[in-house]
Amino acid sequence: MNKTEQLIETPSDATDTVAAPISFDPRTDLASAVELAGRTLAAVRPEQYDAPTPCEEFDVRRLSSHLVAVVRRISVIGRGEDPFGVPSFADEIADGAWAAAWVPGAREVAEVWADPGILGRQLRLPMGVLPGAAAAAVYTHELTVHTWDLARATGQEPDWDPALIERVIGVVRRALPAETRGGRIPFAEVVAVDPEAPAIDRLVAWAGRRP
Repeated sequence: MNKTEQLIETPSDATDTVAAPISFDPRTDLASAVELAGRTLAAVRPEQYDAPTPCEEFDVRRLSSHLVAVVRRISVIGRGEDPFGVPSFADEIADGAWAAAWVPGAREVAEVWADPGILGRQLRLPMGVLPGAAAAAVYTHELTVHTWDLARATGQEPDWDPALIERVIGVVRRALPAETRGGRIPFAEVVAVDPEAPAIDRLVAWAGRRP
């Protein structure tokens, strides 16, 4: 087992951990997820702001605000600070200004996560404490799922990377187990899909979406 494989451990419940063998640098996937989310957010049109999304409690406006908050929180977590210090929504941002706010947020993520040592640090997430390597994979998952939500709501077809998504699936099935939804796991019940379905469909179904 190499160093990265040893670093990625994800919780099966509030106290236990299980090894999730991974042989890649999850910061690369996180950077790709940040970039794709930003491009999808930038393509949202004003007439779509009130449209519903597959994430039932969010319309496009609310989801766009939440995405900006998520990218900010990823930096705060990487610095070892309190994730709850970042509100869940960037309510101070005016309609249509989310893409502009995304740029400095994405830049800060790249700066904070540039140090390879972050992969082995214990970081505090809303769901609990995880090594940085697992935290990167968890947020790659959240960004990817919300990018899918936004794309569905606005008629976009992002260029999904199936290999990246398969890697994320391998981690989140341990980090976000089907048996512990609700509470600290902010996703609905897993939706059954064909095992041969596209990777993006299987990923969002694990988050409770219906692809």
